[in-house]
Amino acid sequence: MSYSVKEIFYSVQGEGAHTGRPSVFLRFAGCNLWSGREQDRAKAVCKFCDTQFVGTDGLGGGQFQTAKDLAQNAADYWPKGVGQPWIVCTGGEPLLQLDAVLIQALRRAGFKISVESNGTIKAPSGIDWLCISPKANAPLIQDEGDELKLVYPQTENAPKDFEHLSFKRFSLQPLEERGADKQKSAANTDAAFKYCLKNPKWQLSLQTHKWLGVR
Repeated sequence: MSYSVKEIFYSVQGEGAHTGRPSVFLRFAGCNLWSGREQDRAKAVCKFCDTQFVGTDGLGGGQFQTAKDLAQNAADYWPKGVGQPWIVCTGGEPLLQLDAVLIQALRRAGFKISVESNGTIKAPSGIDWLCISPKANAPLIQDEGDELKLVYPQTENAPKDFEHLSFKRFSLQPLEERGADKQKSAANTDAAFKYCLKNPKWQLSLQTHKWLGVR
């Protein structure tokens, strides 16, 4: 199997339970809930995506013919001989491509593996941290894991709809409005903040990388 990758880069995790953790980001091309084209957004299952995952033209991106090649390329981004290599497999939807062969290759390259998925595909074994972010009315097939991260507020899903599921952490992430509507985005952040205070099962997740102006 070959792998279509939008980009690979090294940065610090900006959101969720591992905020602040140095990580190699492996962003796969493609998603099953939106084509990634603006003309299709209105008809997409997930309408609030803020990620560019179309094509293979990003930094470190490309078409990798083997899992070994991809894992070795990703490993080159981690500082040599320092700490525990940590990789975040994201997208798009990473589980469209992340398979057992690639997981094994990443492990042989020394990585602990984190995955950020929309939960519509069953995750393979061998993942060290599985974060699921439910989207709109998409079926939630992967209903257990390490972290459930919900964008808030949204009309399709409410936090209480997921509290019975088997996750170690429940994160609430404010919806960032598209365009220049900073006032509405600020209102969403305030709403998420207040919800977490009233419902301490949930922890606030902020996109700190955007505040810092880094990837």
